[in-house]
Parts: sequence; structure tokens; C-alpha cells
Amino acid sequence: GSCRHRCCPGRNNACWAPGWARCYCDSYCQRTGDCCQDYLAMCRRAAVGCAVGPWGPWSGCSSQCGIGSRARSRQVTVPPRHGGDPCPDLKQRRGCLGQRPTCGTAK
Repeated sequence: GSCRHRCCPGRNNACWAPGWARCYCDSYCQRTGDCCQDYLAMCRRAAVGCAVGPWGPWSGCSSQCGIGSRARSRQVTVPPRHGGDPCPDLKQRRGCLGQRPTCGTAK
């Protein structure tokens, strides 16, 4: 099979070429080892992997008193193209404990 007219980003089971055995032209085929013989020459040559910027600051706690969460994010600076590496997580969340001075004085 040949990837001559077909290269797909990510994992795409519909992105295959017939041959003596089915081979794939999606960027995931490198992990599974079932790429078509010309995958690197046809698809990876122009591949551009995702690039992201730095993490932004953590948000304030979502709860003023008690258990809550904080979040932060980052932006894609270069989107993946032509089967390049996909983007990593763009958001993170972690737990926090809201401890306003007035939390213990509620009636």
C-alpha cells in the first residue's frame, strides 16, 4: 500500500491503504508499527508537531471556604500539521482549600 494521496493526523482507522496487508497512513501508525512503507517519505517529511506556550498563572480557589479547585492553561502557538505530533494538555486543574478569614465566623 501507499500513502501517496493520503496522510492523516492523529489516530484514524479510516486512513489506510490496501496492499498484501492493510497498512496505515495516520501518524499513530508509528506507535503501532503498521505504517505503509512510504509513510515516512510521503507524510512525515512535511509534518509539523504541535508547539505550546508557557503555562499561565493558577486561578484563585473556586471555593472561598472549604474544598475547591484551581486551574491554569496554555495556548497552542503552532498547531500540528500533516500528521505531526498532537498537542499536549492545554489545561491543568488541582485541588485547593479556601481559607478566607471569615470562614470560621459564619452563623
